[in-house]
Amino acid sequence: MTRRRPETRARLLDAAFSVFAARGFGRASIEEVCEAAGYTRGAFYSNFDTLDELFFALYTERSEAIAHRVATGLAHPSADLPELVAQAVQALIVDRDWILVSTDFRLYAARNPEVAAALRAHRNQLRDALATSLAPVTARSGLPASLRTPDGLARAVMAIHDGATTELLLDNDPARFRSWLADLLTALLDHS
Repeated sequence: MTRRRPETRARLLDAAFSVFAARGFGRASIEEVCEAAGYTRGAFYSNFDTLDELFFALYTERSEAIAHRVATGLAHPSADLPELVAQAVQALIVDRDWILVSTDFRLYAARNPEVAAALRAHRNQLRDALATSLAPVTARSGLPASLRTPDGLARAVMAIHDGATTELLLDNDPARFRSWLADLLTALLDHS
């Protein structure tokens, strides 16, 4: 039983992602996730207490995958800022379904203070990791005062990314999204 638990959990996460993408987080039920995974409610409750907890497990898994890909993409960074930004943007996982799911969950969290606090904590961890990567850029001259700290710059980068993903939801053109995001980030960071 214990050896199969990671497989059960992985199948529940995969099924949840599919159900959330198709139906929306607020419309999905535990029963639908279980049915899509081929499990009973007992299997669900032996791994998760709520759909919120399942979402956070999915969010953590996706965030870690994105952070790993970006770090790998920047393993041999270019000295040229536009090329460095292009490397980072190219390394991003651009998944319209994930953007739908995470946007839907953010709206849900905005209406639920306890969930919002948990999501904020997860986003803070992501922002802290990003701030560490951006620390060398903050030494560049010409950045506005609010962007001269790694945290301030990470917040700006995340805001630009979040805004650009809204455009991706509407036009569903990943190539244009990557190009536009690279241009926006280069414009933000290239103030030498």
